[in-house]
Amino acid sequence: MTRISILLASCLLISACGTAQKAKYSALEQVGIHKRDILVDRIEKTARTQEQTKQKFQSAYEELAGLIEVDDQGLEKRYKRMAAAVEASEDKAAELTGRVAAVDRVAQDLFSEWERELGQYQSANLKQASERNLQITRNRYQALYVKMQTAQQRVQPVLEVLQDNTLFLKHNLNARAVSSLSGEVLRVQDKVAVLISDMELSIDEARDFVRQMQNK
Repeated sequence: MTRISILLASCLLISACGTAQKAKYSALEQVGIHKRDILVDRIEKTARTQEQTKQKFQSAYEELAGLIEVDDQGLEKRYKRMAAAVEASEDKAAELTGRVAAVDRVAQDLFSEWERELGQYQSANLKQASERNLQITRNRYQALYVKMQTAQQRVQPVLEVLQDNTLFLKHNLNARAVSSLSGEVLRVQDKVAVLISDMELSIDEARDFVRQMQNK
């Protein structure tokens, strides 16, 4: 396939996705569910996924740390538990990426619609009030999105360390190899602590944003 053909196919796909999204919004609006409702719902789901993500990463860290205290006979069983915990962390990290992207997609669609509709006002006072409300909401969302992104950016570095240690132990599962990982455990511990802290800040910001949207 030529480069032009690939670009055309990509454009058609994007156009189809955009059309499908508009159709979805339209169908939901017919039953009284608007973009602001979708945004609130997606933010709430993202906050729950963040809570689950920090729990999964904490569990994976604890499994790695626990390996150091196990003798040769119990290593295989403990390693499998750690590998399963790391895999669960991978799944939750992927889910979180999708959640954050979905939040921003509907947020930008909401703000674009809001801006377009400012031109429909006959009353200058109402238009000014709506414009002010749009700016306040956009600023609050931006503060939330920055925290979401910051928390999400903490995930991959922790995941990479966990994956590296899982892979290393897969081929070096013995007491000597495990004991050599004490430094790695401390490294993961520090990264997980920062991840959890940023996740909690993002979750708190999400809850505040949702409360503000629901009280309007």
